[in-house]
Amino acid sequence: MLNLAHEGSNAVNQSVASVTIAYNAAKLLPRQIEALLQQTRPLQEIVVVDNASTDGTAGLLAERYPQVTVRRMSENLGQAGGWSAGLSYAALDKQHDWIWSFDNDTVPEADTLETLLSGADTFGSDVGIIAPLPIHRETATCYAPYLWRDGFVKPSEKLLRQPTWFADMVIASGCLIRRDVVDRVGLPRCDFFIDFVDFEYCLRARSHGYKIVVINQARVGHEIGNGRRIDFPGLKRLWINQPPFREYYISRNLTFLAWWLQPNGATKRSVFLHLLSHMGGVALFSSRKLECLIRIIQGFCDGLRGRLGVRLRPPSDSFQHQTGAMRPAERVEVEKA
Repeated sequence: MLNLAHEGSNAVNQSVASVTIAYNAAKLLPRQIEALLQQTRPLQEIVVVDNASTDGTAGLLAERYPQVTVRRMSENLGQAGGWSAGLSYAALDKQHDWIWSFDNDTVPEADTLETLLSGADTFGSDVGIIAPLPIHRETATCYAPYLWRDGFVKPSEKLLRQPTWFADMVIASGCLIRRDVVDRVGLPRCDFFIDFVDFEYCLRARSHGYKIVVINQARVGHEIGNGRRIDFPGLKRLWINQPPFREYYISRNLTFLAWWLQPNGATKRSVFLHLLSHMGGVALFSSRKLECLIRIIQGFCDGLRGRLGVRLRPPSDSFQHQTGAMRPAERVEVEKA
């Protein structure tokens, strides 16, 4: 049974629900749910948003984890739609104070939640998102959060060595989100479907004055695609081998962010150069070079046009019929972290 006692006003005693976005995750979910059940600071509710899985995910949850709340979607809404549905339920309907967001392949350490909540008391109510350090276990590489200066800026080694620091963009999986952020900022953009949903949400939260704190001591194991270590002279990095449909959404949503949400010359130049550099990486390291390059170009063109929504669905990687493509969006102004 989940611990439902959360008296008091400080973050350690407030109500926390986890929300996991799952799609065909029957093999992955048990490790995560066991880790959530074993947290040194118990959760008040564990929620799984099942994005119309077809691999027995729903049956697994019903049989092995009856204490878990399952929100089953009628179709695959992607990371964006699933996350929006989960936040709507946990933050707006159930009024939990904090929502701990997860992809289905992220596994926290036993004390991660306790460590994250300690940061909430330390930094005060203007902190809207508290992030752990995501680690790719196989290569021992961390997915460092970013600063945003009209484009991506990697944190310095000095900053990464600090126990706590402020960022502008973090991976949503493993992050704590204050309910007040959802009340004021709104829900994630469902029309992004997948990729950069969390980065756009972070920039929106920053534009409302919320800070994003990273606590390096808090760790989660996290996977982003099929990762491998690239170790060439002058080039050391983790390369994520994404399928073509993911490359489409990465390119489209990032382009949309630069041309519609942050429409200034510096951002456009930065994003364009970032995509060119990424295309070079795809040409060198991707296992499906031509298909991925075509999808990147198609995503860039759709992002310029403001053509959002579900354009490609896994695993078919074929374009869907879509109506009402053009949709301008509110510009987001971001205060520097």
